[in-house]
Amino acid sequence: MSTQAILALADGTLFSGQSIGISGVAIGEIIFNTSMTGYQEIITDPSYAQQFITFTYPHIGNVGTNSLDIESERVWAAGVVINELSPVASNWRSTKTLSDYFIQQNVIAIAGVDTRALTHILRNKGAQNACIMACQNENEHLDKNKAIQHAKSFPGLNGKDLAIEVSTKQKYQWEKSIEYPAKTNSKLKYHVVVYDFGVKQNILRLLVERGCRLTVVPATTSVAEVLALNPNGVFLSNGPGDPAACIYAIKNIQELLEKDIP
Repeated sequence: MSTQAILALADGTLFSGQSIGISGVAIGEIIFNTSMTGYQEIITDPSYAQQFITFTYPHIGNVGTNSLDIESERVWAAGVVINELSPVASNWRSTKTLSDYFIQQNVIAIAGVDTRALTHILRNKGAQNACIMACQNENEHLDKNKAIQHAKSFPGLNGKDLAIEVSTKQKYQWEKSIEYPAKTNSKLKYHVVVYDFGVKQNILRLLVERGCRLTVVPATTSVAEVLALNPNGVFLSNGPGDPAACIYAIKNIQELLEKDIP
C-alpha cells in the first residue's frame, strides 16, 4: 500500500515523503522545533494550534507514546513533519507507536522530508504558510499545484485569537504533582488561579510542586470572578495565536495589575 505525502510551502517549495498519519489535507503555519526529546509533549502543547511542527532532530518516534507524556488531552499541532520515523518504539511506558498515535488523534503527518533543507528555508525566510497532503491509496493522485494553492490560502495567525479555542470551557481544580505516577498533593499552602490561554500540564505540575493549589479558569473569565475565588496569586499561561487579538485578556490583565495581588 502506498503511503505518499507531500509538503508544500506558500513560496512554491515542495517536499515529497511518506504519510505516517491519516489521509487528507491540512493547512497551517510551519515552524521548526530543535528539541532532541519530548516529541509527544510538543505536539500536545496547545501553543502549537494551527501550526505544523518540523522536528530538526532527525530520528523521531523511538520511545513511542503513552498517556502520561502529554501537555493536554489531544494533539493541537495542525500537522507534523519529520525526517525519519523510528522503525522501533521501545520504552517501558510505551502503549502506541507514534504513527498509531497520529492516526488515533486524526493527525496528518509526513516523514522522509529533508528537514535540514526545510529548516534552512524557515530560518532565512521565517515561518511560512504550508499544506500537507497525504493519502494511503496508491491510485490517488496528489496534486502539487493544488497543495501550493492550499498553502497560499491559509490566512496566517496575525490577528487570530486561538487562546479562546484551546482554553478550557469550565474551571477545574488541579493538585497533581510531577511524580510518576502523578499523585495528588493535599498539603498545598497557596491558592493560585491560572488563566488558561493554552496552558501546558507540566506548568500546572510544577506550580503544585512549589506548594500551589490551582484553580484553572477559561481565558475569558472576568477579574471579578477571579477575585471571588480569593486567590493568593494569579498565573497567566502561555498560548497560541496573536496575543494582540485577545482584547478580553489584555483588559483583564490591565485590571488585575491595579489590584493588590501577585
